[in-house]
Amino acid sequence: MIFGQTINKYYKKYFFRFFIGVLALIMVNYAQLEIPRLTGELIDGLADGTYGQPELLRLISMIALVGVLITAGRFFWRIGIIGAARRIDYDIRNEMFKKSLILSNDYYSNHKVGGLMAHFINDTQAVRMAIGPGMIMFVDAVFLGSLVLIRMYALSSSLTLLVVIPLSTIAVAGTILGNKMRKRFKTAQKAFEELSDFTQESFSGIAVVKAFVKEGIELREFLKTNQNTKDKNIAYVRLATILQIIVQSVVSLVFILIIIFGAQLILSSEASANPFTVGGLVAFSSYFGLLVWPIMAVTMIIRTRSQGKASLERIDEILYAPVDVYDADDVVEVDELKGDISFKHLDFKYPDGDELALQNINMDIKAGETVGILGRTGSGKTSIVDLLLRIYNVKRGQLFIDGIDIMQIPLKTLRENFGYVPQDGFLFSDTIKNNITLGLHHDPDIQKVEDVAMMSDVHDNIITFKDGYETIIGERGVTLSGGQKQRVSIARALMKNAPILILDDAVSAVDTATEEKILNNLKKMRQGMTTIMIAHRISTVKYADKIILIDDGEVIATGDHATLLKTSELYKKMVQQQSLAQDKEVVL
Repeated sequence: MIFGQTINKYYKKYFFRFFIGVLALIMVNYAQLEIPRLTGELIDGLADGTYGQPELLRLISMIALVGVLITAGRFFWRIGIIGAARRIDYDIRNEMFKKSLILSNDYYSNHKVGGLMAHFINDTQAVRMAIGPGMIMFVDAVFLGSLVLIRMYALSSSLTLLVVIPLSTIAVAGTILGNKMRKRFKTAQKAFEELSDFTQESFSGIAVVKAFVKEGIELREFLKTNQNTKDKNIAYVRLATILQIIVQSVVSLVFILIIIFGAQLILSSEASANPFTVGGLVAFSSYFGLLVWPIMAVTMIIRTRSQGKASLERIDEILYAPVDVYDADDVVEVDELKGDISFKHLDFKYPDGDELALQNINMDIKAGETVGILGRTGSGKTSIVDLLLRIYNVKRGQLFIDGIDIMQIPLKTLRENFGYVPQDGFLFSDTIKNNITLGLHHDPDIQKVEDVAMMSDVHDNIITFKDGYETIIGERGVTLSGGQKQRVSIARALMKNAPILILDDAVSAVDTATEEKILNNLKKMRQGMTTIMIAHRISTVKYADKIILIDDGEVIATGDHATLLKTSELYKKMVQQQSLAQDKEVVL
């Protein structure tokens, strides 16, 4: 058994199940003690000829009844204890996933996905084993072990003392090896985490691996990581095996001692008033046979508890990781945002950054405007998106939506009022329809799905697929082209029909003709709603109501396309460079 802040509440939640299970287990333990007693009585009765057929039938019936009770009891302790452990495993995994959804991007920057999967699989399993089988072994070790020793002592105190002395070496060995096993198991779990992370990353980037003919290198690195995992597990198993060998050796030795000294005790006590009989020796040996399991249980408790405790520590690292982005105490309840956005002297630095990503940002976006935010790679465009969606916190008094400080707007309300098309156009391994309707709380009419797909110019591609909108796309949308992924992502954002739409370089993977068609459709569909287009391509933002030019984290110019051509040298230079690039493409 293991205890801790994470586990204790579940013991309370499933107390009744545990209570029934422990009660049934104790009943089984007590019933098991009757079989050696009845067997010894049967042997002595047959040996001295005092038992006839009625007595034999009575004893056999009692043994059969005990067998039925044991079978029923085992069913109930499995339903109770094992069933509760399975439920706790389920609850903890749910709790971990729920917490994972609210952890900040900064957390995921420092913890890889493959490693986190090890917590959801290996660690929860180790905790479950410590709770369920661990409790069974604990009850058996305490109750069955105590009851057996009492029965053995009643048969022969001297023989019992002879048994107990060697058994004490098991407790000593278990104490010494227990802490070492916990540390080694934790190291082994860490190695598995690294293996899981390496494998997940390799499979995610398999196209790149093949393109650069790096299969051999990846294989060598995998073998190295796998070997490390194997070595760490063997180091742990080695200690567990040593402990098991000690236990088995002591048990075998004690069995030999029981036979030798038990036979001598039978011979020496023949003339006494209360002789030690052959039936008594059989019963004593049977009792010791029952005692072997509690002895083994002690070592297994040490091993299972060490595993569970180490895994629980790793799980707690997720469950009690600080949540950086959350609703403030003074939130302002608002149903719908109009899209009036204002930045006031905003400065921002990423949690792991040393320099400001954005500095002294001052700009206003009026509700219903189509605004282009333009800048070179690394200029801070995506940082603005991160702050608008509150992926990171903003200092109070620096960013307002509809006149309300963004830190006072409930996160759920804020994000429900945004449609967002990210740079990578992440898609889930699901149907195209389900990807497009991801942001909805109901199942829409297929006609609406097709309408937004037409608006994003991807409908004609989708209907060529064998299953159309029910086509299952691969992991991260791998079965679609880059342009198709972007256009499905745009359709998903349009389906949400949010007051504010952000397109973060969302048409970079499509040709200019398709881009122009999508932008024209957006202009018609988004009339009266705020649209923010992040881009590095002039053609994307050329016809926006307003263009905000950012460079090195600062706003350096604001105006429409014609105004910026006259007032901004950097904008004029970017236009010329991109025009030259397009001319070269035409010539080629």
